[in-house]
Amino acid sequence: MAQKLTVVPGNGAFTIKYKDIFDMKAFYESLHEWFLEHDWGDLEDGKDKWERLYRERVAQGGAREIWIEWRLKKQPENVPFMYYLNLSFHCVALMNTEIIKDGEKLKVNKGEVELVIKPQLELSYEDAMYKNDFLKRITILFRNRMYNNMIGERKKELYQEAFVLNNFIKQWFKLKRYLPYEETKSFFPSSAWPSHLKE
Repeated sequence: MAQKLTVVPGNGAFTIKYKDIFDMKAFYESLHEWFLEHDWGDLEDGKDKWERLYRERVAQGGAREIWIEWRLKKQPENVPFMYYLNLSFHCVALMNTEIIKDGEKLKVNKGEVELVIKPQLELSYEDAMYKNDFLKRITILFRNRMYNNMIGERKKELYQEAFVLNNFIKQWFKLKRYLPYEETKSFFPSSAWPSHLKE
């Protein structure tokens, strides 16, 4: 079995929390389009059906608690590695509400959502090596001598892509971001209305 390496220091994942008014359906669709635009696919057939879990619990007052898990993969060009991305949503006390925006009444949600983004790099060349007894014994030596620099480069590339996703989500929710450059307006319009921001 090929080894998967974490690329985010610490706990191996980015975590984003948002608690206010937002449109869950619009966020879900924007995130789906972002993954399609960046060539992420399903674990089995590479299509856009990466949802592995959807669980919902409705409380007596109508508040919903939702768990969603997406599992994605991406094959970088000309290298024997595979990128994996595990995305977990956990929505707490999600309720329907209405707001007025530019004179129009919108049906949206309010509540808390937590997202955990866990990128991993798989050394897919090791699968072929483990089938051969001789190569199985020298896999670690092979990795340290032949692929060490390339592994470092690919870990950095995957980290940067996960960081861009992290930034996209924060931008969508209008959260504070700390980037070394000024950013243009997002192609995907935000449907979040944080109470601490006045538009």
